Amino acid sequence: MVSLTVPPEAAAAARAGLRSVVLVPSDLEAGKIVATAAYAGTLVAVDGSYDDVNRLCSEVAFDHEDWGFVNVTLRPFYAEGSKTVGFEVAEQLGWRLPEQVVVPVASGSLLTKVDKAWRELGELGLVEATPYRVFGAQASGCAPVAAAFDAGLDVVRPVKPDTIAKSLAIGNPADGPYALDVARRTGGAVADVSDEEVVEGIRLLARTEGIFAETAGGVTVATLRRLLAEGRLDPAAETVLLNTGDGLKTLDAIVDRVGPTATIPASYDAFQELGL
Repeated sequence: MVSLTVPPEAAAAARAGLRSVVLVPSDLEAGKIVATAAYAGTLVAVDGSYDDVNRLCSEVAFDHEDWGFVNVTLRPFYAEGSKTVGFEVAEQLGWRLPEQVVVPVASGSLLTKVDKAWRELGELGLVEATPYRVFGAQASGCAPVAAAFDAGLDVVRPVKPDTIAKSLAIGNPADGPYALDVARRTGGAVADVSDEEVVEGIRLLARTEGIFAETAGGVTVATLRRLLAEGRLDPAAETVLLNTGDGLKTLDAIVDRVGPTATIPASYDAFQELGL
């Protein structure tokens, strides 16, 4: 989701405090739209992709000098906040770094900021600066960074997104070139998986670990499987997977793939007949 913020003085007529206007693609998963709308703020659905929404927000922020666009004019705060994911990983591992990490890639900011967090922790002596490999994960329907990595390019060619992983559907990722640099510098890679593999990744994580991930998590799990199968990721190394969302937000992705094993009358005999 993309937010535009208005300083308190400019929004006093509306309500006390900081006012926000949230713009989202109109085809975003229903769960995410409903959850955002529940806070009774200003929510604007835009007929277009995240890239279209970003462009519109940039135009609005440029035309209103007292508005701040979180993804651009307030990006230093947004980007630095992403480092806290890297800090939390190190903390939960007992203040050490893993050997490998697989990160879902949308704008590329999360991947680059996890790397930045770990480098800073090492430079400050807060953790031992051990080597690690960073891998990026994308859905094939929106994989400009993976395509650039495979082609050996330093720039990312924009694409038109077409994937169920809508939270990663940014066809022109702002931090794409930097994500490529991190993956190559650390000896990692950026790979992509099909929507079918994404769904299987969601189901695999749920049935084996009891974690119901959204589509971005399915992308990460499926990409891990592909990297292992291709011999690009060390199966013996300690590896962290980043799941960035709850599956309740993207039920549409699997609603036609799962359901009751059986529907029976409310009787013990009927249950017995199932032979469970």
